Amino acid sequence: MSLSILNNLSALTAENNLSSTQTALQKTLTQLSSGSRINSGSDDAAGLSIANGLNASIASLTQSVQNATNGTGLLQTADGALSQVTALLNRATTLATEASTSGITTGSNSQAAALNTEFSSILGEINSIGSTTNFNGSSVFGATSSGNALSVFMSDGTSTGISSAAVNINQLSATQLGLGASATATISGSTNASVGDTFVVGQTTYTIAAAATVSAAAAATQTTSAGSTTAKVTAGVEVTQGATMAATLANLAAAINGTGQAGTQYQTGAIANLDATASSVTSTGLTITADTSGAGAAVAAGVSDASGNHIAASGTDLGGLGFSGNTGSVLNGGSGLALDLSNSTDAAAALTAITTAINSVASQRGVIGAAVNKLTAATNVMNAQVTNLTSAMSGISDADIGTTVANMSKYNTLSQTGISALQQANQASQSILKLLQ
Repeated sequence: MSLSILNNLSALTAENNLSSTQTALQKTLTQLSSGSRINSGSDDAAGLSIANGLNASIASLTQSVQNATNGTGLLQTADGALSQVTALLNRATTLATEASTSGITTGSNSQAAALNTEFSSILGEINSIGSTTNFNGSSVFGATSSGNALSVFMSDGTSTGISSAAVNINQLSATQLGLGASATATISGSTNASVGDTFVVGQTTYTIAAAATVSAAAAATQTTSAGSTTAKVTAGVEVTQGATMAATLANLAAAINGTGQAGTQYQTGAIANLDATASSVTSTGLTITADTSGAGAAVAAGVSDASGNHIAASGTDLGGLGFSGNTGSVLNGGSGLALDLSNSTDAAAALTAITTAINSVASQRGVIGAAVNKLTAATNVMNAQVTNLTSAMSGISDADIGTTVANMSKYNTLSQTGISALQQANQASQSILKLLQ
């Protein structure tokens, strides 16, 4: 090879090799510091694509496991509440069985009163459990008769593999369990109610007036069927006469439910009837539903027509269901269950209703238990999938630390030898100067 001072090929070769060594050393150090073999698309384009897809599946499955865990927690909360209801119903069974004995519950017998008081307290506690049990701030049993539908969304790790586990948690109340003996009455007629007509619901009298008054009616303290709480019920409420029968009944429904426009549809200061609900308003009729029953419950329905009996009432005899405060013309001839323990006949009937309620609660717990088992099984499957997918992703993207450390040692050595070689190549070209001396 001829001597030249314009190009030092040995130095160029050493420099190129040193640059490649430095690039490889930098890549190795990045892998060691990150723990990942793939830190950019240029490291392994195909591997990066696969790893990202696996990561997405793992994230989806991990959240699905959390969803299932939350759903299981809610269902277990419901099951715990229902177990307490079962205990209460078992105690109610004991009370009803005791009261079924002839001679135990007669007249004003103090033992009968004690049994009734505890029985009413049990019904009230069931209502309390149903209305106060919550999970993450939401009611577990729902506020409507349709209950509370729980749907837990889960994924199999694919973009389209979304499924849900659904279970309906029934509303929990004494009435829902058949212990409130909800009863209805229908007020109907073809001619509009006249001023002065009165409708009696419980201890509240609703009087049709030409215009609702703005003064608040006197309030009376009254014990509800639960026996443990008190509620203010207006002694009298004036309801605005509408232009049609439907308008009048709509005003009456608003007064009973405590909705609508107080001061326009009905008297200002009126309080909603806590034990009755008005619904199904039509051009000729209105349905009143008794929400609770038992000794002392202030729910009755009737009508006293002051202008020719053009308002008629029909339906279940609310007065025969143990409701108090039956004034005016009440419904007659109906039949119903008196859910109290005031006599052996009523106690025996109550015992039958309690047995049905126990079976209903057991059935609901069975549904909830099956859903918990389903979610638990799904959780186990998804956890296994997460483990397997993580293993697959690790094989693609994780750095082999042993190999990487060995590479680092190799590139450190090559870097040092490359620098030495570059130094020697530069010194070799300087030897040409000796020819000019």
